[in-house]
Amino acid sequence: MTMIAIGGTPFESKQNFESLFPSEDQGYIPYQVPPVIGAWFWGEEQFAPGGYKEFIDIVSMHSPYNLLTTGFRVRGRDITDIDVHNQVKLAVEYANEKGIKIALELDPRTAIRKFEALYPDELQESLWLEEVPLFSSTPVDAVVRSISLNDHMTGSRTPYISLTGSLRRVYAYHKTTGEIDPKTLKEITDECEVVFSSSDSMVVRLPAGKGDKPLHACVIVTYTHLAPDVFAPHLMEFTRQILRSYSDIPLAGAMRDEWGFPPSFPADRMASGNHFWYSQHYAAAYAEKTGGRELLKDCLLMFAGIKGKEQERYLAINHYMELNWQQNKMLEDDYYQTVKEIFGANAAVVTHPTWYPYPNRLESKKNGLYWWVARRDWAQTDEITPFGVRTALSKKWNSPIWYNQYYSTDGANYEGEIWSAALAGGRINYHPLYPSSKNRLDKHTLLFTDNLVQAESKVRLLNFISKSPLDCPVAVIFGHAATMNTMSPSFEEVGMELVNRLWQMGIPTDLIPSSEIEGGSVYIDENGWIRYGPQRYAAVVLYNPEFEKITTADFFNSASRGQSKLFRVGNWTMDFDGNSFDGNTVLSKQMVTGKSLDVICSSINAQLKKQNIDLQTPATRLIEGFGHVSNAPPVQGSARLIDGTLIQVSGKDNPAGDVIRSGKRVGKHTVNFDAIGVAAVRLDKNGEVEALAAGGLKYFKTGDFIIDLEERIDLAFRKNDRGEIEGIIQGHDREIPEPLLAITKNWTLLKVPVAYHE
Repeated sequence: MTMIAIGGTPFESKQNFESLFPSEDQGYIPYQVPPVIGAWFWGEEQFAPGGYKEFIDIVSMHSPYNLLTTGFRVRGRDITDIDVHNQVKLAVEYANEKGIKIALELDPRTAIRKFEALYPDELQESLWLEEVPLFSSTPVDAVVRSISLNDHMTGSRTPYISLTGSLRRVYAYHKTTGEIDPKTLKEITDECEVVFSSSDSMVVRLPAGKGDKPLHACVIVTYTHLAPDVFAPHLMEFTRQILRSYSDIPLAGAMRDEWGFPPSFPADRMASGNHFWYSQHYAAAYAEKTGGRELLKDCLLMFAGIKGKEQERYLAINHYMELNWQQNKMLEDDYYQTVKEIFGANAAVVTHPTWYPYPNRLESKKNGLYWWVARRDWAQTDEITPFGVRTALSKKWNSPIWYNQYYSTDGANYEGEIWSAALAGGRINYHPLYPSSKNRLDKHTLLFTDNLVQAESKVRLLNFISKSPLDCPVAVIFGHAATMNTMSPSFEEVGMELVNRLWQMGIPTDLIPSSEIEGGSVYIDENGWIRYGPQRYAAVVLYNPEFEKITTADFFNSASRGQSKLFRVGNWTMDFDGNSFDGNTVLSKQMVTGKSLDVICSSINAQLKKQNIDLQTPATRLIEGFGHVSNAPPVQGSARLIDGTLIQVSGKDNPAGDVIRSGKRVGKHTVNFDAIGVAAVRLDKNGEVEALAAGGLKYFKTGDFIIDLEERIDLAFRKNDRGEIEGIIQGHDREIPEPLLAITKNWTLLKVPVAYHE
């Protein structure tokens, strides 16, 4: 029986493995290799008889993809419909014949009306607080409006519309220094009247104020949306039933992306502080977590603040936000496990948990910034997600490479993304932007041009030899609670300026939330090094520890007796429950406290030199969008993986790959390359070649090992677990040259896709 690995975990199932990756005779990289992923979004035309065939035929001939993350968002079609199931089955069987495997979007958001019909009391609610002044002479009408929420999941379907509104509470109070005077706080709900109510707006008539002092009132209204409640008791089982209904189809796996609460747009309203996610099930979970606190009352506290209850306000915010990511983690864990149970242990769970691709307040509101606990077989992000997140996720899931779902209207942008990602141990999940409903093939053909096909075909050679992710000797561990607490001075601050500076210096740095310490994923190994999966850190920065739990102090005090150099940025004056806590004193004095980021960066650089850790290619490329900018590797340079693999890439002058003529050091040994686009090698402890991958290889030398070819050839080879050398040769239709046969006779010949021309 063949041992195979998905995401670093071995499984004994060649049959299942064949359901994920095509066989060698179809021109794709063979077994035990991460796939080349493309996205396929169905329109109505795919539901016509044989309507799926054109795209599959083109992909099989004109792209390197061997796994398609596939979904549809078409009005009038739900994932639970039998005709949808039957068409998907035909498409998957046809794709498998062509060597293309499909991971299907099996998501409860694609069957919202079915969920509503079954569980009408388990829909997501939005809670809005509207503060208005009361006048002593006349009643006041307060208008509280909802908003219709929608995202890519709704497509042309009905969005997450408001269905009904409910008046929950009305409070009256005086305010002093911007906060509620607790002595004056009074519930006046029974004195108020709903004079108008629709699905998305409500007018509440409030009584006239009493006395001479200025009086305020806060009206609390909830709106029920056409979306499953994240805390719905039947949500897991409903999702499992969807997955089970497709168990008869030979899918490679399943996906759901951007999971969490409905999208937080428009940003100015959703992030204004007067909106909270709510439901009776959410309130029950909150009460259980906080020892009986009432969520409705605490929403007023979190929104307006009550004088003398500052500590409780911090507590409420921290527990509310933590509950968000913990609940979404639980749902992702169940989804992952169910996919494995239904489709096989090595079925792929794919696509990204990231929505707003930057760690800010909008992402916190949607999912509690839970990216690091949303389990995937390979690390998955999208769009402009910072590289420090991408590399960190590859450590969390022991993923030899990471995937970033990327889209652009300009093919040249994909070309740059290919090489930049490869230099950080990553790959693209090719997203064709959002295809028009008229012809969904139009946007895809942008991705089948010669430059892109040639570039990706060279980069995929690295998949054959990659066993570990990029070596990032530094970690920035940010306070998870502090970055999501609206009352914290470090709200939304995860340390990206520091991370960017370090990457720009040639110091790849992982970005990790402090909650990963309590979860046990960040740990101290037997030799005293702080680790995250396979990554050992020479230096670790605790960034903005306000509101951390005592477990964080215990961890870093233990680590101070170990090998990793420790730094701290930001003060620690309160614990998770908002109590006063002198964390600065509690933490070990061996932690270096940064006076400035310049001091921190200089000290980290000195620490790496002390440990003889070489810098890598500076991340001088900028990626920007969504109002943010971060650093990324350029399209030309070299990188080092954790296992010592040296990777060189170059697509600066020719997007299909530049000539690489180089002499580099790998430990004590020198390696020389003459190749195109990609040149990578891993040596064992004796300096012998353990693995090599190169596009257009002409010459390679290290020690007495020499490859000298008359013509350039794309190739990769490695020693397998039995110590035997196995290799692939790409795009070569002639006899295998003798220098390569001298290395091994176990070569697999792969085809290079032909560029698409309409």
